[in-house]
Amino acid sequence: MTLCDESARRAFWSRQLDEAHDFMMRVMAIPVRESGEKLVPLVPAAEGAGVEVAFSTRPHVLGLSRCFVLRQGQIKRFLRAAQAMNRRGWVLKVEDGFRTRTMQKHIGRIPAVFDGILRKVIWELDGRTPDRAFMFKRLMTLTAQMPKIGTHMSGSAMDISVLDRVTGRELDRGGPYLEMSERTPMASPFISADAARNREAITAIMADAGFVAYPYEFWHYNSGDAYECVLRGLPGPAAYGAVDWDPETGTTTPIADPAAPLNDLAEIEAEIQSSLRRLELGAT
Repeated sequence: MTLCDESARRAFWSRQLDEAHDFMMRVMAIPVRESGEKLVPLVPAAEGAGVEVAFSTRPHVLGLSRCFVLRQGQIKRFLRAAQAMNRRGWVLKVEDGFRTRTMQKHIGRIPAVFDGILRKVIWELDGRTPDRAFMFKRLMTLTAQMPKIGTHMSGSAMDISVLDRVTGRELDRGGPYLEMSERTPMASPFISADAARNREAITAIMADAGFVAYPYEFWHYNSGDAYECVLRGLPGPAAYGAVDWDPETGTTTPIADPAAPLNDLAEIEAEIQSSLRRLELGAT
């Protein structure tokens, strides 16, 4: 990579994250009139409809099981998208669905994830270590540090990959799920033409089913929440907000203070210091 190429990548990464932060600020301003819809399991929904869907088998943070559920009003949309992909010779793979407070709090604090983000932010700052306020700003866009902006906590979003139905191989989208780089934004210019076409085709299928694409992550799709309001230029209120979920009954309870940070600045500072020690050890 030439210095010119690296400079362009760095500038794009920084600009996209600043735009994503502005997006989150707009999300924070969208009112929510919680519908109270239950969360419905996706696995039996797909099986009952005879649709081929794959689900990640990797554990979530802290070894927790992934919560493959969406709001009741989204199930038909989910099945419509999966059926359309099957007809195209693809299989929708759900990587992540609903996240509890614990999941959302810790997803950005997994050492491999936090180290990767910190490494990229140091690269963005041309070798300088970020202070905790700047790191919080970046984590806010990359790992949703408040329930209000974490649509996985609304049960209204899913992260997906797409597989070839015959070979089982993942379609090239310019990087794997949870790629954290200048290739992550949906419209990244740093991916191949084939990867860009795959992103466009997948997004078109999801849009036909009623989902909107989050512009800053090529794997994230959602509907009925504050993200959709912002992306469609609607004033709200959104139907789905951040909730706690009872897996026994499927019922949801709105989170009382969705704007409260899941990790405070002191916790972010401690993670920075721990990560710096890990990165230093890894460099020796």
